[in-house]
Amino acid sequence: MTVGMTTRPAVPRRPAGARRVLPLVAGLLVASALLRLGLGADRVLAGEGAVATVEGSAPETGTAELLAAFAAREARVAAREAGAEARLAEIEAARADLAAQVARLEAADQALSATLAIADTAAAADLAQLAAVYEAMKPQDAALLFAAMDPAFSAGFLGLMRAEGAAAIMTNLEPEAAYAISAVLAGRNARAPTE
Repeated sequence: MTVGMTTRPAVPRRPAGARRVLPLVAGLLVASALLRLGLGADRVLAGEGAVATVEGSAPETGTAELLAAFAAREARVAAREAGAEARLAEIEAARADLAAQVARLEAADQALSATLAIADTAAAADLAQLAAVYEAMKPQDAALLFAAMDPAFSAGFLGLMRAEGAAAIMTNLEPEAAYAISAVLAGRNARAPTE
């Protein structure tokens, strides 16, 4: 080695077969490109061929038809959603009306119950007062009225009276009338619940 000379590192050499393959691969690539251009394969590579339909329509027409079909489907779906929302709103309105009617019916039921309670109380008070009137009468006069009454009706009054007043009236009744009234009173007690 000489002094002052610089040495370069050794570059590995390619084998002789590799030098022949590279031009061959380049030639094949160029031939493939020319073949694609000649056969219209550039459209296939660009993706336009995927849009074309089987009937052979132009790619733009197929895309437009596809977009129109999507738009029509979206319109149908939107119409169905609007219909469903309208039905839901109708159902909610019907529910609110039903709840209002139920509330009105409950209020009417409470008012009717209160009215019936007042009527029952008034009727009971009237009957008690009338029984007190019959009890205050002379037993002979009251017995004449009780004899003219239906046994079930007169038994109601006798049931409201004290035992002494009822006994005084019963002693002045004919035996058949007294028996009929007694049977009604006994029958009422027999039908009364024991528990």
